[in-house]
Amino acid sequence: MATHEHGLHYRHHSGQTYPISMTQRLYTTFIAPFAIIGILIVALAYFSANSLSAVSLGNSASFNYLFEATIATFFRMCTAYVFAVLLAFPLAILVSRVKFLERLLIPVFDVAQSIPVLVFFPVVIVAFATRGLWNEAAIFIIFLSMLWNIIFSLISGFKAIPRDIEWAAEVFRIKGFAYFKKVLLPASIPSFVLGSLLAWAQGWNIIIVAEVLHVYLPHADTSHDLFGIGRVLVDATSTSNFSLFLGAMSMMVCAIALLDFLVWQKLLRYAERFKFD
Repeated sequence: MATHEHGLHYRHHSGQTYPISMTQRLYTTFIAPFAIIGILIVALAYFSANSLSAVSLGNSASFNYLFEATIATFFRMCTAYVFAVLLAFPLAILVSRVKFLERLLIPVFDVAQSIPVLVFFPVVIVAFATRGLWNEAAIFIIFLSMLWNIIFSLISGFKAIPRDIEWAAEVFRIKGFAYFKKVLLPASIPSFVLGSLLAWAQGWNIIIVAEVLHVYLPHADTSHDLFGIGRVLVDATSTSNFSLFLGAMSMMVCAIALLDFLVWQKLLRYAERFKFD
């Protein structure tokens, strides 16, 4: 990274330096990849509605049913991810910039990260499920599974900023939001992308449990289960419906693969631009 004309420019691996606006970063990092996913979802939905609606997987599920379940799960995970990012950024900034908070909170984060998410289920049940907030309960569980990977990745990225970059920011009096925009945010992109990838992996791991919370409540029934691909997998297993299980698992694997190829791989390559030499 280099300074030029009272601003911070970023060095590509080719050796060239160029400025990158906030709009460009947001577009390349978030808007464009998820727009591609959205277009694919709409296209697949249209195609399935017109061409594959008659394709059945067993006696209880069609392609449309599995597709809609996958989309429901995907948006549930997106919601949890947004909340995790919104909380992780300010916490990571405070911990990385304030020594007292670093000494106080890092041990707390370490312990919290080590606790299995299932331990928090009684709290989730009392706070959400007993009030009928089943979808919010699932989102909160996924949120907890994602949060710590993002927080620790961001802290690592903020702590790795070279001293000469911070000195340059001080010289050019870059403070407040400008400091976040021109220094902290670009410096965090490599670790943030990696942390987000790990967070989504954790989310996929916990989604089955999150969508069938009724098993953790006495006298509850399956009417409290959420519509999603995790629930479909549980239903297929409990009813020994191999065709339904195979279809649901295939749909879930395809969704994960699409995200990996269209989003995460592109973001990982993009993040290479912001690594310090």
